[in-house]
Amino acid sequence: MATAKHAPSQVITAALGRYDPAIVKVVLAARRAMRRQFPGAVELVYDNYNALVFAYGPSEHASLAPFSLAAYPRWVNLFFFNGASLPDPLRLLQGSGRQVRSIRLASAAMLEDPPVQALLMAAVDRMPEPFPDGRGRTAIRAIATQRRSRRPTR
Repeated sequence: MATAKHAPSQVITAALGRYDPAIVKVVLAARRAMRRQFPGAVELVYDNYNALVFAYGPSEHASLAPFSLAAYPRWVNLFFFNGASLPDPLRLLQGSGRQVRSIRLASAAMLEDPPVQALLMAAVDRMPEPFPDGRGRTAIRAIATQRRSRRPTR
C-alpha cells in the first residue's frame, strides 16, 4: 500500500517492473492517453493476483469508474464495467458476462480509434457522476501479497 514513504509513482514503477517491456510500453502509453482525455479522473490502482489494473472514475469509489486498463502477462485490456449495455455496432467488445466487456489493446493508439472513442464517450455519458474539472490524481487501492507471474511463460 502506498504510504508517506511510497508514492504512487514508486508503487506503479515497481509493479510494472514485473512485466515484459512490450507490455509496459502499451500500459504507459495507454495511461497517458487516458489522462489526456480524462484529466480530472481519479486513477485507482489495483495490483491484484491476476493483473495490474488502472480504473478511471470521478472519485475514489470504484463503483463509479466506467472503465479500466488491465495489464496481463501477454496483453492489455480496456474494460468497460457496463459494457454489455453499450452500443457496439462493430462488435468490438468481447465477453459474455452480464455487465463487463473488454477490448484487447494491441497498442495504446487503439484508444484513438473512432469506434473505441465512441464506446468511451458512451460510457462517460452514462456515468452517474461526471469526472471533476481540474487535475486528477492517482490512488493506490490494493497491492496483493501473492500474484501470478507477470511474465509470459514460454
